[in-house]
Amino acid sequence: MSVIHETERELAEATERLLATAARLTDEDLRAPSLLPGWTRGHVLTHVARNADSCVNLLTWARTGVRTPQYASARAREAGIEAGAGRPAGEQLADLRDSAERFAAALRQTPARAWTTPVSGMHPPDHPAWYVPIRRLREVEVHHADLGAGYGWADWPETYVRRELHDTMLWLGDESPVGEVVALDPGTGEVLRTWTGLGGGPAVEGTPRELLAWLAGRTDGTGLRLAAPRGRIRRDAPDAGVRRDAAGELPSPPPWPRTSPAGLPAEPPSSWPPAGN
Repeated sequence: MSVIHETERELAEATERLLATAARLTDEDLRAPSLLPGWTRGHVLTHVARNADSCVNLLTWARTGVRTPQYASARAREAGIEAGAGRPAGEQLADLRDSAERFAAALRQTPARAWTTPVSGMHPPDHPAWYVPIRRLREVEVHHADLGAGYGWADWPETYVRRELHDTMLWLGDESPVGEVVALDPGTGEVLRTWTGLGGGPAVEGTPRELLAWLAGRTDGTGLRLAAPRGRIRRDAPDAGVRRDAAGELPSPPPWPRTSPAGLPAEPPSSWPPAGN
């Protein structure tokens, strides 16, 4: 199974979960605040619908070779969200479903030769077209949780968490507010992976899900801990574990996400992240 088919299946499942949540929301529910500052739930659903159409634009670019911007402009993107945010629940649900179906159709219509075509969002870097469905899956999963309507970051599928944390660490680099990121097995506490060579400061430790939710700005870091970087201390030494900063709190993570990591392979890989990552 290629990464495209793998992501297509995950996206179909994620979309059905989102549609099921949206179907339960009333007009009053959509006027209520979401978990995103300044946005109602209606803003969130409208954004997800317009994002689907914007991703169709990128696949059109890949298929035809004609540069087709994801959005006409940042102002047009914002205006579209504002224009649709106050619509009734039935109209929002229909738009969400129809736009998702348009994107699914565009995926099916994209020929194999097109997946290597470089495309770009509103911000660099460019990326091969095979990464578009991964970007779309991110929008669906993250903004489903942003609705604050019974589905949260704790419900993200493990495959999504693994991929998204991998990609986040690819672009984080020296923008990191901590020196190391240590992913721990949620059951045993054993180290699954350590990312080093980041910014200055201590290590942050937690499960992959907790780390991703914090890096994505969806939690305050509850469940994580700061510690001395593992390469600089003996882990069996007394009091070798926690090293809190003066305020006892995690630093703020950098803006998230970027459009894509830099240096993605041009050809669609068999899976993403690659085996062993």
